Amino acid sequence: MTNINISQALARNIKKIRKDKGLSQDKLSKLAGVTLYTITKIEIGATRNPRIETVKRIADALEISIDELLN
Repeated sequence: MTNINISQALARNIKKIRKDKGLSQDKLSKLAGVTLYTITKIEIGATRNPRIETVKRIADALEISIDELLN
């Protein structure tokens, strides 16, 4: 997978899972301990290479693995 495909999959999956769990971007940002700006940028695909620490925090907040988040 290229970086663009990974960032697209990540953006799509975070948004879908977040909505499925009934979370707003703001609530997810607070649960993950990252800024709302970070969540927004990742979800729209504007962040091509988010830090693994950030992805891990988001996955933990969504109660899923990083693998699930990327698939």
